Amino acid sequence: MEIVLGIDNIIFISITVNRLAPGEQAKGRTIGLLLALLFRVALLTSISWLVGLREPLFTISLPGVIDHFGVSGRDLILMAGGLFLIYKSTTEIHSKLQGEEEEEHASKGHASLPSIILQIIVIDIVFSFDSILTAVGLVDNVLVMIAAVICAMIIMIAFSGTVADFVNRNPTIKMLALSFLIMIGFMLVMEASHKEVEKGYLYFAMAFALVVELLNMRLRKKSKPVALRDSQYD
Repeated sequence: MEIVLGIDNIIFISITVNRLAPGEQAKGRTIGLLLALLFRVALLTSISWLVGLREPLFTISLPGVIDHFGVSGRDLILMAGGLFLIYKSTTEIHSKLQGEEEEEHASKGHASLPSIILQIIVIDIVFSFDSILTAVGLVDNVLVMIAAVICAMIIMIAFSGTVADFVNRNPTIKMLALSFLIMIGFMLVMEASHKEVEKGYLYFAMAFALVVELLNMRLRKKSKPVALRDSQYD
């Protein structure tokens, strides 16, 4: 379960560190995943505080619209993380579709490692928060959860480079991954609004779309290239 919940984190980190210089991308991915591990273990050791975040901090009441809507710390974290994820993914899609902006960005140089790490920290907190809440509902033993998190993170670090290379080599997969991140951001916003979304349906839809795209990629490789006829002049 931790590996499945961590896939979206790998995708975000892989796309974000792509703005770094080629020699710093592997370092950025490793630092990002290690930070995710630290955040998750830290949250697991403070479950009582984590559960307390579900308590409302204040209520919102709008006559005829909202009646005593309790806003908790969890809601604020999920809302901020979801909106950030939607914004970041949308701007990334926009930059990929605008060739001129892409060239302009390349001419200005690569992003700095501290700025990329800061973005990774923000989204790591949100993904770790969501992941730990799911783990708490499945297992009561904290040591078991910590062991699962560490094992999953070791696997993700081992395969993060392969996933990143695959995503970067295939523009359609990269666009699909960014669309997945928008869906996940929307799901976080819905959860912050107390609208429960069945994650199984979301991950099934993502897996189905990925399988369809992989089949399309295989079909394109088997297709014969278009042959141009030589024009003849009198």
